[in-house]
Amino acid sequence: MKHRRFLLICLAPLAVLTAAFFLLPMARLVVVGAEGPLGIAGYLAILLEPRYRATLINTVLLAVATTIATLIIATIAGLFLQRHRFPGRAVLIAMLTFPLAFPGVVIGFLIILLAGRQGVIGDLTRLVSGSKLVFAYSIWGLFLGYLYFSIPRVILTIMAAVQKLDPGLEEAARSLGASPWAVQRDVVLPALVPAFVASGAIAFATAMGAFGTAFTLATNIDVLPMLIYTEFTLAANFATAASLSVGLGLISWAMLALARSLTGGTVAATG
Repeated sequence: MKHRRFLLICLAPLAVLTAAFFLLPMARLVVVGAEGPLGIAGYLAILLEPRYRATLINTVLLAVATTIATLIIATIAGLFLQRHRFPGRAVLIAMLTFPLAFPGVVIGFLIILLAGRQGVIGDLTRLVSGSKLVFAYSIWGLFLGYLYFSIPRVILTIMAAVQKLDPGLEEAARSLGASPWAVQRDVVLPALVPAFVASGAIAFATAMGAFGTAFTLATNIDVLPMLIYTEFTLAANFATAASLSVGLGLISWAMLALARSLTGGTVAATG
């Protein structure tokens, strides 16, 4: 009885914090989303309203493209860095994971310095062709920013998964005459599938909801975080902003839940 009472005392602060900072705000968000002129049907606006639907499609496609590119780059880099030791390896890993320390706005500013109107790429292309190449404010700039933001989160997961692989399986495959590519294709990559699913889900959810980078770069493209911001601040359309927020949260939660069910492990979102 005393042990049970002790557990209840320990769990009480967690219950209070969960209710105050998660359950109550989420419940209020759902209620506000249904207080618009359309009522509960306002939640369907993200699918029925052409502008909202187009924004949703842009956001999902951009998140999918970011996830695929991130997995490819992080897998190649993670395999190489985990399997090889060379001078400067620690520095290279630190540089690849350094963007974890940057908020989205800083990453957006870095993309502007790279591919903006006064960026390095623009200056170089002006010297070569006479005209500046500027893409920081388009979908390509946003894609590059999301990629820069996602690679560190994925590469650490891939490196940890590679470290746990059983080297005996690869030795057995090589002893049976498998080529290096066959070993990677038939042994290593299948063993990394749980890491791909978990880290891919995190990369997708992060790209879906990234606001700071979108706020800095999304000049010529609409994505859901910016649409929610404009509906809330500029149009003062609280009901629509709330319903779009719920829709965005449900999509990201569904992807994380799917990844958790497929991997049978813990998929934790990173900030």
